[in-house]
Amino acid sequence: MSEPKSALGGAVSEGFVTIREIGPVGMITLRAKPDAAGLAKAVKAAAGTGLPEVRRIVTEGDRACGWMSPDEYLLVLPYAAVGGALEAVGKAMAGSHHLAVDVSDARAVFRVEGAKAEQVLAKLSPVDFGALATGELRRTRAAQVAAAFWKDGDGFTVVCFRSVARYVFDLLATGAKPGSELG
Repeated sequence: MSEPKSALGGAVSEGFVTIREIGPVGMITLRAKPDAAGLAKAVKAAAGTGLPEVRRIVTEGDRACGWMSPDEYLLVLPYAAVGGALEAVGKAMAGSHHLAVDVSDARAVFRVEGAKAEQVLAKLSPVDFGALATGELRRTRAAQVAAAFWKDGDGFTVVCFRSVARYVFDLLATGAKPGSELG
């Protein structure tokens, strides 16, 4: 698999927090019932993590597995590892009803970093980002588009569809302009 260019060429915006695109990132949508035979083994083989609890993301180095809905998980891994991870999922879940799809090229990933990162996101989404715990994943909207967020270190990771990457980046950058801090 050849590595694509990131959606926005590694765009960065410096305001009262830093917004940066971190793509390309490998992503697999894995759909299966939570009790499907081989699911935990598949996630371990592909992402190197256990299954996350509801609204959580489990991270192990540069790999993660996030709970997206009752029968959907998001596997995050290096872009070059997607092919092997799909094979591992297929092998571990052979005979179990499931769907595993490479969605890497359909997504854009951003980091919002800094002491006031939650303020930028609070302007866009109906989430109390100040109370969002490390490892908690939220699927909601950023203004008018679907997005997923999780806290990691001194900031947040934001995932959206690649088709709206410029819109989301510009929203984040505008929300981080010096002088627009909340309170």
